[in-house]
Amino acid sequence: MSKSDDDNLRPATKLVQGGRRPEWTGDPRLGGSVVNPPVWRASTILYDNIADLEARGHATHDKLYYGRRGTPTVWALADALTGMEPGAAGTLLYPSGVAANSAGLLALLAPGDHLLMVDSAYEPTRAFCDGLLTRYGVTTTYYDPLIGAGIADLITPATKLIFLESPGSLTFEVQDIPAITRVARERGVLTMLDNTWATPLLFPALAHGVDVTMMSLTKYVGGHSDAMMGSLTATKAVWPRLRSAAYQLGQAVSPDDCALMLRGLRTLDVRMARHGENGLAVANWLAARPEVGRVLHPALPGDPGHAIWSRDFGGTSGLFGFTLKGADIAARARFIDALSLFGIGFSWGGYESLVVPGNPIRTATEWTDPDPLIRLSVGLEDPVDLIADLERGFAAL
Repeated sequence: MSKSDDDNLRPATKLVQGGRRPEWTGDPRLGGSVVNPPVWRASTILYDNIADLEARGHATHDKLYYGRRGTPTVWALADALTGMEPGAAGTLLYPSGVAANSAGLLALLAPGDHLLMVDSAYEPTRAFCDGLLTRYGVTTTYYDPLIGAGIADLITPATKLIFLESPGSLTFEVQDIPAITRVARERGVLTMLDNTWATPLLFPALAHGVDVTMMSLTKYVGGHSDAMMGSLTATKAVWPRLRSAAYQLGQAVSPDDCALMLRGLRTLDVRMARHGENGLAVANWLAARPEVGRVLHPALPGDPGHAIWSRDFGGTSGLFGFTLKGADIAARARFIDALSLFGIGFSWGGYESLVVPGNPIRTATEWTDPDPLIRLSVGLEDPVDLIADLERGFAAL
């Protein structure tokens, strides 16, 4: 199949076919090929001679050079992820989503630079900005996630990057990404998006003007709560900077974990459909409960971000939040402790349902809702059983 044929494939087909190059799945000496790229574990790579060693060069990305630079198992996952983002030049893999975020920020920012960071960002992203980036000499300004094209008023001559997360992974504000990226391009500022909630299956970020898109593959791509990894996928203009920084930082991932991620990637389309369907069933049920103040889910018509979500997204995932009307922190704890199918645990996107209390952090805006927040990651169980489990929570109030 030619590269042009690959470009014309639909996303669900790309998920199945991506990264399965013949040179990674077959060996002419064995007279056939396998379905999945084998797990190539390697640290040291042996060369036939000095001329062979020197011919590889230090800048290779898809030739065996040293284990830290990857093996066909690693390249297969990166290749498949790149294929999911129209306009992407390449993908780099990191030990976790936080590692990917941190490496991307370090690669694109220098001492004296100014960063615009969305106020609803994932807490570890905020911690990196307020910690290491500050010591590194980068100034961070947090901005309202609903600012849209108004971001232009915050850009200074020192602004080099705008970081987005949409929807926010705790409070689920939907950003007007096309408006923000349009302003950024006009002003010569790069944009980077945490796209873990939607994945490129539901929101192809580069097609909406984003320069670099990050995913915590730990979540929906892995899908089974048994491996951790992050990715950065970028345009041709930005890709070399990310690759150079990754090599200098010594970032590398396990081929065994890549094999698990590839396995999860193959079923992402059908799992996301079920996550979205189950999540909406639970969200609509919660919206009708008198104990609920509001449901924070952009796919619900009454949500403030619904119009932009409907315009830009191709579907919904299973992660959303809701508040307990008139309750206190102790009541929230009783509600969560009474659940049995919803496990109490961080992360999300696995096949199992999870619940955690939410405590939003804000500096540029103010979180004014007095009711305690709960975040649900709705898994692949039958929603009837999940709703019955939530009934037990309400009974404990």
